[in-house]
Amino acid sequence: MATATMTEPMTLGVRTEPHDPPAAPVTLSERAAAEVRRAIVDYQASETTTDTLYLRLRVQGGGCSGFQNKLDLDPTYNDKLDHLFEIHGVGVVIDKRSMLYLTGATVEFHDDLNKRGFSITNPQAKGSCGCGSSFSM
Repeated sequence: MATATMTEPMTLGVRTEPHDPPAAPVTLSERAAAEVRRAIVDYQASETTTDTLYLRLRVQGGGCSGFQNKLDLDPTYNDKLDHLFEIHGVGVVIDKRSMLYLTGATVEFHDDLNKRGFSITNPQAKGSCGCGSSFSM
């Protein structure tokens, strides 16, 4: 009776080739990413820590129009509550609730005579307040 020999391992339906991570639902400009990386280096130097810091994007209730965007450097990431994306070398964390409101948004950094700082443009926003710090959906 002849026996068969296997020369290649079986994968049993397990995907063995690498796959691309999901595309980020937000856009972070290269200029904004560079400013976030600079802020992380500055923070780590001043706090003498090497903890991984993420750019956390979130939407919270408040402001005169109902919602406000928030940007923070955050050392926490919870795989049950958050989504993690890498954009231009920056780890971007968005909680699952905020993801509903931020899909399609663009984060930019401005360093002009009239304006310095981050801005978020959200195509889902239906309106904003006069000062631009809050929006409605």
